[in-house]
Amino acid sequence: MYTERANLIIGFHGCDESVRDNVINGRATLSKSENRYDWLGNGIYFWEYNFKRALQFAKEKKQRGEIDKPSVLGAIICLNHCLDLIDSDAINIVKTMHDVLKESMEINGLQLPANKNKNGDRDFIFRELDCFVIEGVHKHRKEKKFSPFDSVRGVFWEGKEIYDNAGFKEKNHIQLCIREPEKCIKGYFKPLIK
Repeated sequence: MYTERANLIIGFHGCDESVRDNVINGRATLSKSENRYDWLGNGIYFWEYNFKRALQFAKEKKQRGEIDKPSVLGAIICLNHCLDLIDSDAINIVKTMHDVLKESMEINGLQLPANKNKNGDRDFIFRELDCFVIEGVHKHRKEKKFSPFDSVRGVFWEGKEIYDNAGFKEKNHIQLCIREPEKCIKGYFKPLIK
């Protein structure tokens, strides 16, 4: 009943400058990410109100040789029907799907995928389990002919503690996964840099 998110929010997408310019000028659209390890399932990813984190991500992609010129694309987004993992009902939906999938996999002699870290890092960068479960939610809703979620929203604690015994980390963020861009993305813009 309360899954509709009608407010407009700002999202930032880290990418190559050419991608940003082509999207803003209407020559291209953003592609959905469909990796097995995507934190919030398949869709187009944005950092909610976090320009610097999006730029940091783009710079990391340059270091890996994936892009040439790190840049950020801004978007005006309405989450619409959202699987918001800050909401108790959404958390229950995902937990229940995990339990169903786990039982089904065990019956069939299979194992659930696992979330994995990179090079002994404490953060789970490769979220194969989370992606599998969230995609299971979407598949189940489609099979039951329930209205699909247009977006997924989650909070992530990532990086090093900002001080000893801190509850905050240097890369904390709210991430958005836009599954239905034609419904959710109202426009793109080139962010001002100060």
